[in-house]
Amino acid sequence: MEIDEAIIRAKKNDQKAFNYLLNNYWDKVYGFQLKRIQNENDAEDITIQTFSKAFDKIESYDNTYAFNTWLITISKNIHIDTIRKEKNSIKQALSQTEENEVYLVADESPSVEDKLITEQNLAKLLRDIKKLKPHYQAVINLRYFQELSYKEISEELKEPINNIKVKLLRAKKLLAEIIQKK
Repeated sequence: MEIDEAIIRAKKNDQKAFNYLLNNYWDKVYGFQLKRIQNENDAEDITIQTFSKAFDKIESYDNTYAFNTWLITISKNIHIDTIRKEKNSIKQALSQTEENEVYLVADESPSVEDKLITEQNLAKLLRDIKKLKPHYQAVINLRYFQELSYKEISEELKEPINNIKVKLLRAKKLLAEIIQKK
């Protein structure tokens, strides 16, 4: 499969085309972010977000530009947005605190009521997760309930690690949509 063919098929929601594009461009986007922020975890997070956004907006891709350039632009914009959000939250935190203020530290151990609420929320979350397609349920289960690493999930499901990362991101997005509908 060629890049142009993969893009056309991806616009028709072909999963194999998405995987092909992800595998071909992952290293370029990840390398670009790693040079910018010099933090592997943050570079990986932004790269995952880049592909997720690119695949969500693939219909808007204009083939007069190189696909690589389009992805890098999305990645750069996500990084800029992340920096803006961090700066705003830091400014708010600093403006809301006084230098010589004394804080009372509350007892952080959960009460019986807190434990009951947590169990009820978990039950609701599990019901919502069951509304997802089985492959998304599996990825969420392995990552968050069995606490496996991306590599371990990749080995368990016999899929490339990049596919696991994108599936997990999609699963979280779909789950968030289900939760918001309530």
